[in-house]
Amino acid sequence: MLKQCLQKSCVIAVAVLMSLAAAAEQPVPVKVVVVTMFEVGADEGDRAGEFQLWKERRNLTQTFPFMGYRDLYLDPDKGLLVLVTGIGTARSAAAIMALGMDPRFDLTKSYWLVAGIAGFDPEEASIGSAAWAEYLVDGDLSHEIDAREIPEDWPFGYFARYTKRPFDTDKPAPTGEMYQLNTGLVDWAFQQTKNLSLPDTDAHAKAHRALYTEHVNARRPPFVLKGDHVAALTFWHGALMNDWANQWVDYWTEGRGEFVSSAMEDTGTYLSLSWLNRVGRVDVSRLLVLRTASNYTMPPPGITAAENLLAENKGYSGLAIAVESAYLVASTVVDELIRGWDVYEHQLPRLDDEEGLR
Repeated sequence: MLKQCLQKSCVIAVAVLMSLAAAAEQPVPVKVVVVTMFEVGADEGDRAGEFQLWKERRNLTQTFPFMGYRDLYLDPDKGLLVLVTGIGTARSAAAIMALGMDPRFDLTKSYWLVAGIAGFDPEEASIGSAAWAEYLVDGDLSHEIDAREIPEDWPFGYFARYTKRPFDTDKPAPTGEMYQLNTGLVDWAFQQTKNLSLPDTDAHAKAHRALYTEHVNARRPPFVLKGDHVAALTFWHGALMNDWANQWVDYWTEGRGEFVSSAMEDTGTYLSLSWLNRVGRVDVSRLLVLRTASNYTMPPPGITAAENLLAENKGYSGLAIAVESAYLVASTVVDELIRGWDVYEHQLPRLDDEEGLR
């Protein structure tokens, strides 16, 4: 027992000394942090998840051991740091907090760009499309009653805390249910990328899009849009849940938001950044969230929700073009931020007067 205690004490002591040593060194200034959530296999050379294209196509020559899901990678010449949080709100919140408190980095002027895949509402966009979110709506923080036990006049068993029924107008101000990003920054990012030609070479993705005969936007070639995000730990699917997500976003944004994408992590990312902002470690107003469509949030006509979800578990039809779109669109903004760093270090990008705000 004594030996085990001594060993544990040594490990703690070494960790403390390493942290102090890192703090004593000049922290590395970071211009942009790209936040990815998962990788399929290895960091390079196999089927690509959200991280791999950044590793293969960027000069990420410096590796930093990290207590989180994977190591951190830095392009020391451009000040670009790439993070993999792991899947889920808890992992993203923990990873962002760990990075934000890491003494090895100066993140006070950093821009944070989430670049990941998601399920998209087929009413709004097609597989391979890319959406910049202004509103992040949490799909977990609520009350819920099983649908088999809800009152007959309730549309869903899911409703806001401290309210009496679904979509009760007498609701409290959001305390984690909804976050709004910096509107000007989001509009600027959209303006930089709205005319990009997105990859559309995957025959399987094209065939899947063609099934959505009742949704015009679902059959379009991939495009860039503005559209808002639901983050929930449950991988939900189906027309009824899709209807709930649209109403949930409309409810919490008071009609200003439009549901487009569904994934798991982004409210956790925002929460950690907002707390780090309080102590001056980061600037949460410099956060951007980009999601690209790897699949749809509801099935096409003639296929049940269960059948479609189980098919998705075998692999998303649009994964390959979604990660390509995420890299292309995010890279465009990353490169512009780095290119204009003399200005953007001190002030957020904004649209010129002649361009106007969308």
